[in-house]
Amino acid sequence: MKNIIPLEKIEQKIYLIRRHKVMLDKDLARLYGVPTKRLNEQVKRNRRRFPDDFMFQLNKQEYNDLKSQNATSRWGGTRKLPYVFTEQGVAMLSSVLHSDRAIQVNIVIVRTFVKLRRILSTHKELAQKLKELERKIAKHDEDIQAVFYAIKQLMTPPEKPKRKIGFHKD
Repeated sequence: MKNIIPLEKIEQKIYLIRRHKVMLDKDLARLYGVPTKRLNEQVKRNRRRFPDDFMFQLNKQEYNDLKSQNATSRWGGTRKLPYVFTEQGVAMLSSVLHSDRAIQVNIVIVRTFVKLRRILSTHKELAQKLKELERKIAKHDEDIQAVFYAIKQLMTPPEKPKRKIGFHKD
């Protein structure tokens, strides 16, 4: 099945809020081809399917931070603070939005979340390996410094004994 939306376009719509990767209700609605109001109505009708770790409403500060982050005037005159959906919330949307487009979009979005998780996992692994390498190098640096110190000690000529000037009694 050919993706109806490029993964890169979806990646740009995923934000990190409250340590969760989330998507805004308005962005999801646009992707699904429905008004934001309709998407939120369906969610409210099925509220039990969307616990707080699947979906939550932004507070004023989070909303303002997000707007300033994006530096765009396309946010319009939103009357209510937007809802955001985690990966699990997006997956649950397919059970309340029944159009073919919603199903196809959901598949692409879930694949995007999986791809991002894989990338982050790879970065964590690389960071760990880099940390281990730094520790090894630090240990080698200490060993190398000890070798240089020993070489310098060997290269330094021994001090000649100082002669004492004095009277000898015969």
